[in-house]
Amino acid sequence: MTPVAARLAELRLAVMLLTRLPVGRFAAAPPPLNAAIWAYPLVGLPIGAVIWAVSAGAIYLTALPAMIAAVLALGAMLMATGGLHADGLADTADGLGGGRDRAHCLEIMKDSRIGAYGVMALGVVLALWALGLAQIWAGGPARHTLIGVLGVCVASRVCMAAVLVWMPSAREGGLGDKAAGGSGKALVPGAVLAVALLWPVIGVCVPMIAVTAYLAWRAQRRIGGQTGDVLGAVQLASEAAGLIAVQAMM
Repeated sequence: MTPVAARLAELRLAVMLLTRLPVGRFAAAPPPLNAAIWAYPLVGLPIGAVIWAVSAGAIYLTALPAMIAAVLALGAMLMATGGLHADGLADTADGLGGGRDRAHCLEIMKDSRIGAYGVMALGVVLALWALGLAQIWAGGPARHTLIGVLGVCVASRVCMAAVLVWMPSAREGGLGDKAAGGSGKALVPGAVLAVALLWPVIGVCVPMIAVTAYLAWRAQRRIGGQTGDVLGAVQLASEAAGLIAVQAMM
């Protein structure tokens, strides 16, 4: 396999892992999960495009208020990602919030049922996500909104990839364990792209990094590392923080 074909295969794997977007199937064995870490932030581009297109269509074609358009875009984002990161946020909140010790936290996070901590975390984060997107539309032209949304979607996945690279796995055999082991160099392409998109409002990265650092600290303290659920929580929570911050800095 040529280097270009290998990178394209890794990009396809990242899209297959993090979204429900149709990209076909692998005829042969797919690349290792940790080889595709560099491509995780790039997945933010099609997801950001979906978010922007749905909200723009609702605002410009049907004259819906920005808040309703943002909620519709939220629904489109959840469908495009299969609710993967939202599920991770709920499981992380339940586990880290309600677990007695490390083993109990991990047991709760593995349970598919949602508890009070998960409901509260999802409600707050998704509300902030929608409010942030609505305020971006209220404060700037469509082209600024597109760049801001794309930048935040890419940057939030850089945050997720950074946690995957720099934190140990807390659960053997889980998704976070299978994808672990990547190099910090894998973060460079996504970070460069995020900075390029967000340069006019680069301060947006500060609250996104703060949210990521807090969740990473909590996970390290409670369960000794990251899991797939923690990665999802980092992505969605940092994305919501970024959307809120964009309008404040436009």
